Formats: sequence, C-alpha cells, structure tokens
Amino acid sequence: MPEYSEYSEVLGGKCPFGGDTVGGAFTSKPTLSDWYPDRLRVEQLHSDGVVADPLADFDYETAFSGIDLDELKTDIKDFLTTSVDWWPSDYGNYGPQMIRMAWHAAGTYRIADGRGGAGQAMQRFAPISSWWDNGNTDKSRRLLWPIKKKYGNAISWADLMVLTGNCALEIMGLPTTGFGGGRRDSWEADDATYWGPEWIENSHPESFDAMVMRSQRWNGQPGDSDYELEQPLAASHQALIYVNPEGPNENGNPRDSAIDIRITFARMAMNDEETVALIAGGHAFGKSHGKVAAGKIGPPPEIAPMEDQGLGWSNPEGKGFAEYTMTNGIEGAWTPNPTQWDNDYLTNLFRFEWEKHENPHTGATQWRPVDPDAPKTPDAHVEGQMNHLMMMTSDIALKVDPVYREICLRFLDDFDYFTKAFSEAWYKLTHRDMGPKSRYLGPEVAEKDFLWQDPLPPHEGPVVGESEIGTLKQAILDTGLSVSDLAFTAFSSAATYRDTDKRGGPNGARLALEPQKDWKVNVRTGEVVDRLTQVKASSGLNVSLADLIVLGGCVAVEQAAASAGHPVTVPFTPGRVDALQEQTDPEQHAWLEPVVDGFRNYVMPEFSSVSKVSPEQMFLDRAALLNLSAPEWVALTGGLRALGCNHDGSTVGIFTDRVGTLSTDFFDVVTSMDYEWTKVDEAGTSFTVDDRATGESKFEASRNDLLFGANSQLRAISEVYAGCDGGELFVRDFVAVWDKVMMADRYDVTKG
Repeated sequence: MPEYSEYSEVLGGKCPFGGDTVGGAFTSKPTLSDWYPDRLRVEQLHSDGVVADPLADFDYETAFSGIDLDELKTDIKDFLTTSVDWWPSDYGNYGPQMIRMAWHAAGTYRIADGRGGAGQAMQRFAPISSWWDNGNTDKSRRLLWPIKKKYGNAISWADLMVLTGNCALEIMGLPTTGFGGGRRDSWEADDATYWGPEWIENSHPESFDAMVMRSQRWNGQPGDSDYELEQPLAASHQALIYVNPEGPNENGNPRDSAIDIRITFARMAMNDEETVALIAGGHAFGKSHGKVAAGKIGPPPEIAPMEDQGLGWSNPEGKGFAEYTMTNGIEGAWTPNPTQWDNDYLTNLFRFEWEKHENPHTGATQWRPVDPDAPKTPDAHVEGQMNHLMMMTSDIALKVDPVYREICLRFLDDFDYFTKAFSEAWYKLTHRDMGPKSRYLGPEVAEKDFLWQDPLPPHEGPVVGESEIGTLKQAILDTGLSVSDLAFTAFSSAATYRDTDKRGGPNGARLALEPQKDWKVNVRTGEVVDRLTQVKASSGLNVSLADLIVLGGCVAVEQAAASAGHPVTVPFTPGRVDALQEQTDPEQHAWLEPVVDGFRNYVMPEFSSVSKVSPEQMFLDRAALLNLSAPEWVALTGGLRALGCNHDGSTVGIFTDRVGTLSTDFFDVVTSMDYEWTKVDEAGTSFTVDDRATGESKFEASRNDLLFGANSQLRAISEVYAGCDGGELFVRDFVAVWDKVMMADRYDVTKG
C-alpha cells in the first residue's frame, strides 16, 4: 500500500481524506429541503421513533409508581434554597428560575393542533432549546441534573421539570392544585413542527427583527378589524413563548400589547381570567434579567462551542452571571418580596402610576413607578442594594385593557380567589397536553375533573361479551345502513384524535354532541347516529352509543373484506362510554374541527383563500396527528376510498365501480399509465382521470388523491398494494390501521 507521502505528492500536499469529501459527508447543506423546498416531507411521520428511544421498552408507569414522591419533593425543595458558584441563585432561591423553566416548557402548547407543551421535555432539544426567550433555561436543567441522576429513569425530564415548578411554588407559599406524572421524554430534535415562517439567524437576540417577523405571521396591525395571527401558531413572534414583553413591534404600547396577549393566550387554550391569573401569579416571583447588551451574548446551546458542553448564551461581562445575567433584556423585579406568594404585584400595578424608560444596559423598554416613595426591591445578588420596582409593557396591558382590569380588581379584592385561580391555571398550563385524567400518575393528581380534560363518565356494569356483540352486529345489519355510511361514521368519530395532546377520538361519542354533530365534514353521520341510537335503546344491552358507532364500522369493514374475497374478523374492544353535553366545551372542541381531512376528501371552503400551505401538506399533518406511519397512511386512505368515505358522498377519488368492496382499485389507478390526469381548474385543486387511449374521463380526483401517485415515497407503497399479490396484504394492513385508529384513545385498556 502506498505511503501517505506518495499520496501527498500526487495530491499536491493535500490530505486524501479532505476537501469536498469531508464537506460532502458532514456538512448540513444542501439538504433535500434545500434542493426541493416544496417537497412533501413524508419522513416527518417517522420522527422520534423507537429506534431513537433508549427507553422504548421501559415500563415508565411502574418505575414512576415506585418513587417515594415525598422524598423526591424534599430533595427538590432542599435544592431550591441552595446556590452554586457556577450559576448562583437569585435571592438565594432557585424557585423563580425553576418556575420560568417549567412555564416555558409548558407554554409552547397550542390548541389548534395540540403541539407543544411540557409532555416530552422538548425544551432540551432544538429549536426550542435555543429560542432566545428560553435564554438560560439550559442552566436550570443542568442545576437539576444531580436530582435527575439520583432517581434515574424513574422520573422523566418532562415530569421532573413540571414537578420542580410545583415545588418552587410551594416553598414560596402557593398551595398547588396537584401534580400528575406520566410524561415520557422525547429523544431527538423536533424537525417537523411548524413554528412560523420567520428565519432568525442563529436565534441570536441581536438578530431579532420584530418588524420583519410580524409582517410574516400577522395580518394587519393591532386594532385593525382584520388583525389575525396565522394558524396554527400561538406565540406572537418566532422564538418567543407568548408575546414580546415590550409590546408588538417593541412599540411600548400597552393597549396593543393587550390585544396580542388575548390572541396568543387564547391560542394556548386560556380564557381571560386564566390569562390574568397566570401573568399576575407568575410575576409575583423572581425578576427579569437585562444587565448586558444582547450583541455581547454568545450563541445559543445548539450552536455553542463544543467546550461549553451544551450550555449556551455565554456572557463575557463581569462574572457572566448573578448581577450580570442577561435573558430578555429587561432588568428588575415586580415586587418587594420576589420569593414570597403575595398580592404585591397587583397592588403595586394599580397603586402607582408607571412611566416608560429605557434600560441603560440593553435599550429595552420597561416601566418604573413615578412616585419616588414607591417601595424598592432588594437586589438579587448585591447585598444592601435596593432597586426600583419594574413592570413590562405586557404588565401595564393588564391595567389598561378594560376586561383584564376588571379581573385584576377582582383578584385584588379577594386574594384567596386569586390564589385558587392561579393555582388551577398553573395546573392547566402544565397538564393541558397530557390528555385525559386517566393518563396521570401519582398520589397528587387533583380529584377535581376539569372541563379542559374532556372528562367522561365512568363505565358502569360489565361490558358486552362475544355473543352479545354478535347480536348487536346483526341488529346493525338489520338497520339497512350501507357499508359506506357505517364506515364513514365510525371513522368520523375517530378522526378527531390528536396524538399530540391526546384529545379527540371515538370514546365519548362526542360526534353526537355540539359542536361535532354540526361540522360540515360530518354531514353524513346524522342518520347513522340516529339509527344506532335506536339499536342501543332496543337492544336492552349495556352498550354505549360510542361502542355501537365503532362496532358499526367493524361490521362495514368485515362486509367489505368479504366482498373482496378476503374475509376477516375486525378486532372490537367494548367499554367505551358516552359523554354528556355538559362535559363537552363547544369552544374548546371547535379546535378539533379539521381544516383539511384528506381521508374524507374534505377541504374547508375557506381554506384556499386563507392558507399558505397546500391541502396535501395539511393531509400529511392530519396523518401525523393520528400517529400514522407512511404505510399506514397509504393503507387507510386506499381503504376509505374503496369504502366510499368522502365527506359529501361524492365520487371524487373513488376509483372503483364497486364501492363497499375492500379492493385495491384505488392503487391500481394511481399507479397505472393507462390514465392521464387533467386539471379542471387553474389552481390545480380538481382533476379528471382520463383514459389515454380514448380520451374519456373515467374519474374525478383531488390533490389528496393524486398525492399517492405523485409523491415518490407514497407511490412506492401504493405499488405494493397494486401488485398481483397485494389484495390480501392490503386487507390485513387496512384492518390493522383501522383498529389502531379506533383504539387510539382507549387509555383505559392500553398504555400511551
């Protein structure tokens, strides 16, 4: 083998493992998305898979239940009142810092699609870990590492972060509503969630251009009749958790800030009272940090130097921490007692007039009392130093907005009421993305059922057995309802499920309640629900409408499979219950209504005029919310087309003349070169499927149909089912994914 010196001579002194070879193998660009920015990223369905999870087979429920929670909480509380040299605690108490960590972990939740929240500890990974609004939360988690190490995998990061926030509130005097464990950690960066259209170079604070950012995610300006935030976004700016504390566009206008607050907190599932309670309650503790200009602060964790070992935002000024700490650029505390639960925040907000001024260190807009005799607050680190109280523009907003002001005054008059409101709002904030209460673990789960948990009545009596199920199947067949209508109604009951926040699904039969029964996408379900309600009443059996809706779908699939020559028994697990209307919040459930549901070939009429994304992107998102893999997505769609499950009963995408037979006809057409696809409209939303030989239009199609022949990954899967041996495999795969969707919300019998 030649010596390196010989290679060196040939290569002109260059290392043979260098140049383009290393760059091509290890640099991050160009990627597929760089080359083809509009490509459908089907791979997002397989992110955060079991291969990435070192604890995929770990029984977390059993491990968590084995923890002595009192001992763990004692360890946390003992730690909170200590201080370490590398990151000293403010006021000798890490409590306020840990409240911020937990709040910001949970505060990414958004009700539009259920994404975000504390449930997977995504604050550990990009991009959330490196948002400038999460500045120094990396220090909070690193401070907690000794406790995490002591308890190991028995406590997830997600649970530990929320529990630490609770402990912090408790040591400072707030009685918490409770704590439910059961959050399982994610294990890789989130490259799928859409956090907004803006691009912030390196997520540095100095590159934060508020005007540019608002022009991309907001329509209009505060106060305009058409002022609206892009769906499904919740935060007012990229890299923020809620709103800019200096006001929209950093304009220092409290009235404009109140408008942003109301929109963003509502998008995060909070009403006006919960919003005020969270802001006023959270700002009873701790301080804001702004002692160093943003331009001097180092890069965030994701791109920090390797020697910093995952810690970002290095600070070159002074000690680099303590009295030199920099987070959002605003400096000061809201109250004279920043480590004590009291009503001083609201007292001071309304007792004093506040004037705007500029932080001399960072240039940020903040507010101080006009009255020179207003109380001072002790410095967090410099002994004996007293500082002016501080308010942010977003705090003054609570005083000037008439609705927020009324709530504030109510809290001022009744501190106990305020305490309860904040405690319950905090519980909602930190548990909102966990789904039904049955998923919560531990001895501190609140006994109260909250409407936001989508409560269900308990199941009473034994579930129906095999012989009774057979009787019910026959009764369903005797109704004369078609295979198509039964399958459509069952799928419609299940299609609301969101794996992101564990909401929706067939359990509860909320398809029969407001608002779901009136959704346009559910127009075909009314008669089926009425007939199945009659079956329930006449059967004399202990069966719910929810079970009958699902069983009706199973009957339909069995009939369709038999017609295709592949008879099967579709799994059915009874035990569902029926929710009451008073257990269903129409306003909150309205967010479950699909804008696009490609499974039922539905596109909301308003979609094309307001959306910046394509129907197929939304279809992909719907598949992701159902927690489907790409093969499951393909099988489920092909089966629903064969069953005739369009929302309006139309023939669009129904590439068969034997509707109700679980055939592979859909895949035969999308993979065949016997047809060509012709646009009906200039926008390319509707198509005809034309016979190449005769020019005859054979079928109608939407973008959500063409997708399975146009996308390379989905076409490859479609070809599996279109092959000569694909029929039996398709029926088997469809039945499996059908059962998965019907059982997605059955936390009473499965873990998840």
